[in-house]
Amino acid sequence: MSTASIPASHVPRPQLATVGLIASLLVTFGVFLSGFVISEPAPYELFMAALIGVWAILGLRISRSVAPLLALYVTFNIGGMLSLTVMEDMAGGPMYVAVSLFLALSSVFFAAIIEEKPQRLVLIFRAWVASALITATLGILGYFNAFPGSEVFTLYDRAKGAFQDPNVFGPFLVAPALYLMHSLLAKPLAQAPLNLAGLLVIALGLFLSFSRAAWALFLFSAVAMVFVMLLKERTGVFRLKILTLSIAAVGLMVVALVIALQIPQVADLFSSRTQLVQDYDGGHLGRFARHRLGFLMSMETPLGIGPMVFSTIFPEDEHNIWLKSLTSYGWLGFLCYLTLVVWTLWVGFRNLLLNRPWQPFLMIAYIAFVGHTAIGFVIDTDHWRHFYLIVGILWGCFALEHRHQSRLANPVRTR
Repeated sequence: MSTASIPASHVPRPQLATVGLIASLLVTFGVFLSGFVISEPAPYELFMAALIGVWAILGLRISRSVAPLLALYVTFNIGGMLSLTVMEDMAGGPMYVAVSLFLALSSVFFAAIIEEKPQRLVLIFRAWVASALITATLGILGYFNAFPGSEVFTLYDRAKGAFQDPNVFGPFLVAPALYLMHSLLAKPLAQAPLNLAGLLVIALGLFLSFSRAAWALFLFSAVAMVFVMLLKERTGVFRLKILTLSIAAVGLMVVALVIALQIPQVADLFSSRTQLVQDYDGGHLGRFARHRLGFLMSMETPLGIGPMVFSTIFPEDEHNIWLKSLTSYGWLGFLCYLTLVVWTLWVGFRNLLLNRPWQPFLMIAYIAFVGHTAIGFVIDTDHWRHFYLIVGILWGCFALEHRHQSRLANPVRTR
């Protein structure tokens, strides 16, 4: 009989503590691996698939608070499976849906283990920061050709770190940057230099990705973070600290940006990428034209057209998560995704300012989720591993709040 299936009261405390420690360390390592996706299947998939499988065998508990997330994601992927039936040539379609299902289960897994032990939130974010610092450093070194072979960490003269695409690399760095920002603003000033140094490294890596979506996501998230913290902390001293440190951080980033723009290679690409509409956005069958035609086509295909089929009809992929949901998961998948997004936005908003131990983590994940939802209109976030992690963190925090409210309503009743 496994340890997980034995009542905790019947397991020796040292053994229980050891099992819990090993489990938390494995989760930490899994999150760390999420920053290294140069090829697929990546080490993250292999490790997390094994970890989720073993954890499920030993007794992964899905509470009533997390069950709706599981139901939505399973139904979403049923839509993907149905879309396979209309494909003339399935090619990589089944593998695409299999990856979608794995990522969905990873989100549910993170929610469940956070509800089980909220202390894992600290480990998850610290592992994410460590991963972001390493992959951002690789992207920076690759961009400046710091060593032979470093070009593997760039694509089209843009930093991509240990990712396949700069447009995924940049957004991956945003949540860790928010975590460092929160530490910078909320913790003692003695820790400020270390947090600021890490923030500058991540911000530089994000800038060199030259991803307009990542830039907008970071700018929105940083402003939203300061705004929410000012709302939550109403003391004049704390607000002064936030404003002072925020101005200092912005000043340092502006100086770093000015220095970087002195390099012709950086300045030229920056000038090109800051144009609001690129040729591939507004041109014939450009991004926006494809969106319009794709939505019209989807109104006639209730089951979708199948994964990766859109790019065989049009010059490029959908570059829109809502259109992607319609084409690859059909109307059923679209409705599930819409429900998930609206549900998460609403519950997260209700819980955003509550004074709880997990509130900082919920705030960071919620701001990142709102930003990712916004950029989903111009980019496809379907298989972004860190997006599923964000959803898992949020739903884990929702489950913690539900359990907290239940205990307040029934103080005598044990879980």
